[in-house]
Amino acid sequence: MLRFDQVKKTKSPTQSGGKAKKPSTGSAGGKAARPGPSRGSRKAGRIPVRGALKSGVADRAAHEPPRTPRADLGETRELALLAIEAALDKKALAPVLIDVSAMASYTDFIGVVSGRSDRQVDAIAENIRLVMKEHGRFTLGQEGTGNGRWTLLDFGSVVIHVFYHPVREFYDLESLWIEAPRVKLDVPPEATLSQPDALYGAL
Repeated sequence: MLRFDQVKKTKSPTQSGGKAKKPSTGSAGGKAARPGPSRGSRKAGRIPVRGALKSGVADRAAHEPPRTPRADLGETRELALLAIEAALDKKALAPVLIDVSAMASYTDFIGVVSGRSDRQVDAIAENIRLVMKEHGRFTLGQEGTGNGRWTLLDFGSVVIHVFYHPVREFYDLESLWIEAPRVKLDVPPEATLSQPDALYGAL
C-alpha cells in the first residue's frame, strides 16, 4: 500500500499555471489544420456567368433577326431593289430607297413608296410581300395592314413603307434620313409625280 506522500497528484494546466499543449497536427509550424470536407465531397467553385457552359437565361440575341454582315450588303441591296420593283409592278409612285447601313442598327435599307388610293396601298404592300416570299424573305413584322393609309413591311435588313401619298407628305419620313445616301433607281415616267395636287385629295 502506497503512502500518501508517494501518490503523485495530476494537475491541470490551469491549476499549475502552465499553458496547454496544442495537439500535434503532423504539419510544420505546429499549426492546427481546419477541418474540411474530404476530396470526394468537396464542392466545385462558382462558375462565372461569362464562363458558364449552360445557363437558364435564354439568349436574347437568338430571338432577334440577325444583322447583315458587311460582306453581304450587296445581296441585301439587291433584295431591297426587288421590293421596289414589286411596288412599281403595282403602279407605285415616287419610290425612294435609302441606304442606312452606316447609320441604323435595326436595318440596312429603307424603302418608301406611294399609292394613289387606299386600295392601291394595300395591293402594293401585298405584292411586295409575295415577291419577297418567293425569294425566301418573310416579313418579321407588318403594321398598318388593311387601313389603306400606311403599311410597314419589316424584312429585317430591308424595311418598306407604303403610304397613301398625302399621308407620306404629312409625315415626311425621308427627312428623318436626310443625311443617308439614296440608292439610284430607274423610275419610269408614270411613277413620277408631276402634278401631285391634282392627283390627290385632302388628308
